[in-house]
Amino acid sequence: MNKFQSRSFQKSVMYALNGLRLAFRSQRNFRKHLFIAFVTLTFAVLLKVSVIELSIILFSNTFVLVVEMLNSVIEFVIDAYYRNKWAKLAKLAKDIAAGAVLLSAVVSAIITILIYGSKIYQILR
Repeated sequence: MNKFQSRSFQKSVMYALNGLRLAFRSQRNFRKHLFIAFVTLTFAVLLKVSVIELSIILFSNTFVLVVEMLNSVIEFVIDAYYRNKWAKLAKLAKDIAAGAVLLSAVVSAIITILIYGSKIYQILR
């Protein structure tokens, strides 16, 4: 076993929880997305969406958070590798990663609006 392999499942979970804590503490956009996820899930409960609809909303919100974390990883790695040097490929990689976050957030918002829209329409009818 090399120095990068975890010795136990418990340690692996602790490393993962530490990663979540670091993302929460250091990434402003992660905190924003987490807040939005909390708000959308609160509305889901208030609108009494079905279990399947709630699962879809939960999945799409989680996907945005995961993509945001991966975007942060890409930015950290690029910044560490290129230090203070400007590189066109580094900028392209960071822009594409940021685009992935934007795309996932927009699709998540559309999914949520579609589900909530149908619920609100049913309530108003």
